[in-house]
Formats: sequence, structure tokens, C-alpha cells
Amino acid sequence: MHRKIRWGILSTANIAQTAIIPAIHKATNAEVVAIASANEQVKSVAESLAIPNVYKSYQDLLLDSNVDAVYIPLPNGLHAEWVKEAATHGKHILCEKPAALNSSEMKDIIQACLKNNVIFMEAFMYQFHPQHKRAKEIIASGEIGDIKLMRSSFSFTLNDLEGNIRMVPKLGGGSLYDVGSYCINTIQYILDSEPIEVFAQAHIHEEYHVDMSTYALLKLQNDVMVSFDCSFERSFSAYYEMVGTKGKLVLPRAFTPNLYNNVGKIIVSNEQEESRVEYYEADQYVLQIEHFSNCILNKSQPMYTGEQSLKNMKVIDACFQSITAGEKVNIS
Repeated sequence: MHRKIRWGILSTANIAQTAIIPAIHKATNAEVVAIASANEQVKSVAESLAIPNVYKSYQDLLLDSNVDAVYIPLPNGLHAEWVKEAATHGKHILCEKPAALNSSEMKDIIQACLKNNVIFMEAFMYQFHPQHKRAKEIIASGEIGDIKLMRSSFSFTLNDLEGNIRMVPKLGGGSLYDVGSYCINTIQYILDSEPIEVFAQAHIHEEYHVDMSTYALLKLQNDVMVSFDCSFERSFSAYYEMVGTKGKLVLPRAFTPNLYNNVGKIIVSNEQEESRVEYYEADQYVLQIEHFSNCILNKSQPMYTGEQSLKNMKVIDACFQSITAGEKVNIS
């Protein structure tokens, strides 16, 4: 294995161009060697981002023996197909979230990666920012007491709906997949406890038939109550809040510190309304790439495994069940 993991990029998606490819360039243990897309702009994209090899099809890139790992930022509905295809070609895989549209697809992904002895990780990049490790330390210290409630929100206003892949059901459109998945992931990551039941409601677009907004109440194994909301039709928010018996903490930049020069922010307050603010700076995308590349070099499992992705997907499944049934759903 080379000292640097050689990455191939499947598609010219905006997230690849603006976040992941620059992060690979900055990483100490990674380099971009190829990009593939049927998009006519792929050559100019490759030139602007200093990528040496260009392929017109994903399959051709996967046949390149000089590619160790691939990043998949395709529409949600295509993730499972191309993760499995990449696995059969022996490529390690970082896939954008959600990696699948349901838990059945996620199980197939896990099996395909195990069968072909490749490492897989779903790209919840926010986990790598140090503000979350610090939040967990504050909770563990008991400073805000026993956690009784968690709230999370990830919303923005989506304009120009026509032609937007976020509005196509078969491609995994809708706010729950797109941004609600972060809120659900955070619940398990920060609280180390799994949801056991959920009640969700959604505003479904009459023409496009995807959820424009979703709101959910969840109960965890440890009896902590959780609520989250996500939306394509509200002003921007990307935070979570923990409420304890002695105080609370808020991370107002939980998922998007990149919008604030990579600086995360934690606000801790107590019953006397005294508060302090802590700031932490890091590029979560670079840290994600370096972590996953190290896993490949060291043949170790990532901090966020396929089994954890499966748990996240089971909660998303239950949310959709609850929206359809109009009642509380137990999570198996």
C-alpha cells in the first residue's frame, strides 16, 4: 500500500468539488488521482482541481488499479448500487449520507463490503469536528447534570425545485434523507443510546411527493426524550441542544462550522443563567479524509461503522412508517 491513499471521485457533484476534493488535497495521507462522470464538464473540473485522470464512466474508474478508494456523492437513490459495484472491484468506499434508502439496502452494503474485504464509511463529516468531542466531555463531567432532553434541527430554504434531485422520490429526495439524517445520527453519537420508538409528522409536497419538512419525537433506551426537525422550507438552522438537570449546552454550528471559517461554538449555561462560550477550530472534511485513509493504511475499522449506519437507517425507516401510519412506531 502506498503511503498516500489514492482516491477516485464518482461524479462532479458540488459537494465533491467544494469540500471533499479540496480536503483530499490538504490531507497528509491522501491524493486525488481520478474522477469519473458522463458530464461534459468533467475535464474542466479535473483541470481546475488538479486531478490527473478523467473517465467518462464510473465503471472505467473502478477498473483503474491505481485507485485505492472512492468517494461516492451520487444522488441518494444510487448510493447502494455503486457502493456494491465499487466493493466488487476491491475499492474502499466513503459514501455520502444516507448511504442507502432503507435498512435492507444498508444490510446489502455491509455484506458486499465484508465479502470483498473493503472498508466502508458513511460520510457524516460533522463527527470529526472537535466541538462534539468536547460536548461529550461536558456531558460526561456532570456539569449540566443528568440529560433529560435533546433537540436538534437542520433546515434551509430550497429554491428552484424543478429539476432538483432533492425533489425526486426514487432518488431519495426529501428533507428527512437530506438533512434529517444528521439529526438522527447525532442522537446516537452524542448520547450513546438508541431510539426505541418514534412519532413523526411531515409536510409532503403535493406535486413532488417528498417531505419538505419533518418533525419527530423519539424515546431512547435510557429514557431521554428527543425531538428533531428538518426542512427545505424554513430559515437556516443546524444545531443541537442538550438539556440537563443542572443546565444546558447548545452547539449552534453543529453540522456546518465550515460556514464560519471552520470554527465550532459551544454555549454552556446553568440555572442561574450564567453562561460561557467555547470555540474550536478544525476542518471536519480534512479530518474525515485523514481518518478514513488511515483506516485503509492500518487495515482498521473507522470510528463510524456500517453497523452504526444500519442503526441510523432503521430510525429513518421508522420515521417514514410513522409518517405514513400517523402513529407511534416501535424501532426493532
